[in-house]
Amino acid sequence: MTTPLIDDLMRQLQGAPTGQIAQQLGTDPSTASTAIAAALPMILGAMGRNTQSEGGAEALFSALQRDHSGAGAGGLDLGGLLGSLMGGAGGNAGAAGALGSLGGLGGLLGSVLGGGAPASRQMDAGGILGNIFGSAQPRAESGLGQVTGMSSSQAGNLLKILAPIVMAYLAKQVSTRGMDAGALGGMLGQQRAEVQQQGGLGGGLMNAVLDTDGDGKVDLSDLIRLGGGLLSGRR
Repeated sequence: MTTPLIDDLMRQLQGAPTGQIAQQLGTDPSTASTAIAAALPMILGAMGRNTQSEGGAEALFSALQRDHSGAGAGGLDLGGLLGSLMGGAGGNAGAAGALGSLGGLGGLLGSVLGGGAPASRQMDAGGILGNIFGSAQPRAESGLGQVTGMSSSQAGNLLKILAPIVMAYLAKQVSTRGMDAGALGGMLGQQRAEVQQQGGLGGGLMNAVLDTDGDGKVDLSDLIRLGGGLLSGRR
């Protein structure tokens, strides 16, 4: 069980987008799907934690408005990003133009992963992840790799792919719901609390990586067994 935001993102990433992500990572769609399901709660949970700090919600809200709104200058909306993952279908004119300048899916993901055209602010996955996880970014990459059987490099690349997608998704939520910074922080704080309470692979990984008890120890042994069981069941 997950949260409505995560369920919605997973639904939109099912099928062709997951297949394209798997191909980019050099893994199979089942592994990619399990990894995405584990990574999204961790990303949104970290965002929920950050928005509870002083000025955190305002900083995220400003970044979404400035760099990730489809209506903004150079902004890429979720439809444009997912359209590119599905072969160029969908997306608004601004997104289509920006994606076209990156050479479609290969150029888009190449830019996100550090190759091809220089990354703009909305596609600067490394910068986005640094803001989301801070000093916990290496733990996030390593932990995601351990529980899904991917290498740390593959896990890191998946987070780089998902980071702009999550930001574009949140920008769309802010726009369609008419949210301000306070509402955004409240929504993400609630998402984090629900994921933490539900546990499972995604919630457990989020708790381990973010070290919610503050003891500095990360025990992934139970999660590794859970992740291995999920992967075995999919094959």
